[in-house]
Amino acid sequence: MSTVPDAIPAMRPPQLGSDILPETPAYDLIELLFFAYRDFVSDPDRILDEYGFGRAHHRVLHFVDRQPGLTIAELLDILRITKQSLNRVLKELIEKDFIESRTGTSDRRQRLLFATEQGHDLAVKLANLQTRRIMRALADLDLASKDHVSRYLLRLIDPDDRAHVERLVFGAKKS
Repeated sequence: MSTVPDAIPAMRPPQLGSDILPETPAYDLIELLFFAYRDFVSDPDRILDEYGFGRAHHRVLHFVDRQPGLTIAELLDILRITKQSLNRVLKELIEKDFIESRTGTSDRRQRLLFATEQGHDLAVKLANLQTRRIMRALADLDLASKDHVSRYLLRLIDPDDRAHVERLVFGAKKS
């Protein structure tokens, strides 16, 4: 039986949403986020390793699969990585037939990215692993709590990027 230590409430800022900091850094929340992320990516990492892929490949494949026809510029904006980093990863995914690059219909200079069947299958396999972990974590929570988790995660995103992320996440739902 695990319990959340009493220290967590004391680490919260006195006024939620304010810029006032607690007396000590929120080490507990920082470390919980670190360990949660570590384990959240560990399941996909094992499978990606079988293909010689890493987390960058996972991120590219995820967003290309979720948004067929995504441009390289849009992908760079989402991932906030250098074009050089993206080119290396994208080249590998294209060469191994996980992603396909097509010429734009309205602008022939544009490259539109699509997951191949193999790429889609891998993206879904990885998403299912992470979905299982998320569902286990949310299993004992009521619907209001799940909404709080979504809002909390959204509020971790820089304010000037939140609306953009909301459009990407909630406007990109597909089965």
